[in-house]
Amino acid sequence: MPNRLAQATSPYLLQHADNPVDWWPWEADAFEEARRRDVPVFLSVGYSACHWCHVMAHESFEDQETADYLNAHFVSIKVDREERPDVDAVYMEAVQAATGQGGWPMTVFLTPDAEPFYFGTYFPPAPRHGMPSFRQVLEGVGQAWRDRRDEVAEVAGKIVRDLAGREISYGGTEAPGEEELAQALLGLTREYDPQRGGFGGAPKFPPSMVVEFLLRHHARTGSEGALQMAQDTCERMARGGIYDQLGGGFARYSVDRDWVVPHFEKMLYDNALLCRVYAHLWRATGSELARRVALETADFMVRELRTAEGGFASALDADSDDGTGKHVEGAYYVWTPEQLRQALGDDAELAAQYFGVTEEGTFEHGASVLQLPQHQSVFDAGKVASVKERLLGVRAERPAPGRDDKIVAAWNGLAIAALAETGAYFDRPDLVEAALGAADLLVRLHLDEQARIARTSKDGRVGAHAGVLEDYADVAEGFLALASVTGEGVWLEFAGFLLDHVLARFVDEESGALFDTASDAERLIRRPQDPTDNAAPSGWTAAAGALLSYAAQTGAEPHRAAAVRALGVVKALGPRVPRFIGWGLAVAEAQLDGPREIAVVGPALDDPATKALHRTALLGTAPGAVVAVGLPGREELPLLADRSLVGGEPTAYVCRNFTCDAPTTEVERLRAALRG
Repeated sequence: MPNRLAQATSPYLLQHADNPVDWWPWEADAFEEARRRDVPVFLSVGYSACHWCHVMAHESFEDQETADYLNAHFVSIKVDREERPDVDAVYMEAVQAATGQGGWPMTVFLTPDAEPFYFGTYFPPAPRHGMPSFRQVLEGVGQAWRDRRDEVAEVAGKIVRDLAGREISYGGTEAPGEEELAQALLGLTREYDPQRGGFGGAPKFPPSMVVEFLLRHHARTGSEGALQMAQDTCERMARGGIYDQLGGGFARYSVDRDWVVPHFEKMLYDNALLCRVYAHLWRATGSELARRVALETADFMVRELRTAEGGFASALDADSDDGTGKHVEGAYYVWTPEQLRQALGDDAELAAQYFGVTEEGTFEHGASVLQLPQHQSVFDAGKVASVKERLLGVRAERPAPGRDDKIVAAWNGLAIAALAETGAYFDRPDLVEAALGAADLLVRLHLDEQARIARTSKDGRVGAHAGVLEDYADVAEGFLALASVTGEGVWLEFAGFLLDHVLARFVDEESGALFDTASDAERLIRRPQDPTDNAAPSGWTAAAGALLSYAAQTGAEPHRAAAVRALGVVKALGPRVPRFIGWGLAVAEAQLDGPREIAVVGPALDDPATKALHRTALLGTAPGAVVAVGLPGREELPLLADRSLVGGEPTAYVCRNFTCDAPTTEVERLRAALRG
């Protein structure tokens, strides 16, 4: 019989709806039940594409004996970290503070007042590698609860007090200047891997936000070192196994330093951020590889992640059926030489050489992850295209990885920005249409009458959980990109509604610091607040960027002031930990550059000369520049106010820091004005 998760909108929770564990969703009634029964709460946090979450579920949560013990001695709560990032953040902070590490599945034991007192991640069904079994942990926690309740209460109280005292060191209200951004670049240079691209050792994550900073820093200062690190990192990733050489799109991270073997799940946020970065790399350099990867990644998102409602699904699983009924990580993506021979016949040798497939393999059981090694020999482009098409056809016959179909507002905002810009740069109106479809879904389904945003939806049904700061900020970022690309002022208006919520409900009025949850959100044991960029921009830095762009489009001084105050944390952290505040540094580059405001007016949007000026404006590399296009005097785009045609010709206006250049009707003059 299904448990209480059967009505969830989260695919991760639905995966556990038929467990024998009597799961509760995160809700007040669960804690009330624990209080009534006088038992502790077992909190399990994970997400749909998490490999070890599936392993622990199969070993423990599907096991009747384990479930019976849990049901008798605990109230069990299951949380999808992607649906409730606030709950995840608060307890992950506690796990990391207590154990020095964290990860998913996250296992936390709480009092009925939601105070944590014992932590872990994955626990095996039997003791191994020095780890206790899950049953041993349950018995130990249960015994402590029964026999040493005072000690448990003391530990829980201390943890909550420690968390309350961990206020971040906020670096004042001044944005970083030249000196801090130069120090950040120096810090990145020290951590850069010149042999392989990227930063640090294994596991290696795609540093999309750091690359965005490097491109903007190069545009503003001409730093060749910054551009070189960005180019080399992007090329190494694109040639590595972390990039799907057949279908496009990136896996979440590489388990090795060389980008060879990925952790195979493909996340929407990674692909949105990387699509945009490669499009911006092409904009800066004209690199054909960057163009190909941007377009292939955009096409992957539209082909494999777009849902029937027009939004974008969260992720594809790492695991899939290997053809024998067994779920194996990477089974969908890897190839042995024999599989190439079966698929390609005489062309198998060429494919093995081109994609680096070896007899010994680069992955498990003699299989290889397809890469694009540097070759001395020249390959026939037509033959390579034929090989890729045939391999894709064979791969399509394999059991596909599962898809997490929930729509996360923030990640769809990132996808909207990426697809709008990529479509505009490469004359792909279908990609702009896909961005508009997702934006329309967010407005119709996720926004209420007060423009408050819901975090998730699935199958056209909105989830119950309120949006967090990153939802407001990233969706605003997507809408602002759409406004620049389409000239439709309604997207600027919607961005304004969202950012007004940021100012009213997420900003600390005294310090200018930002919180991840709204002032009227559910109260947890602590109000989460994390300015660092991890797999995606933090809500804090994303909000700073969107506020800055909106202020440039509208002249709204409160929004600009809030952005500058929010950048104070980047001034503090940028020189010390630049790898972990890449988007914050990118926004700081925009603030230092102005950012520039470009208005293009013409007699009609489809007029060729107007389109040429608009395209030139979008392709300018000045950091964070904003663009408005339309007929003279269009009121819904403030940058067009009082802008007229010069000599009856389509005209561009460029302003920066309250100073404007002379208007121009010439593409070349506009291009020169928009170089960094």
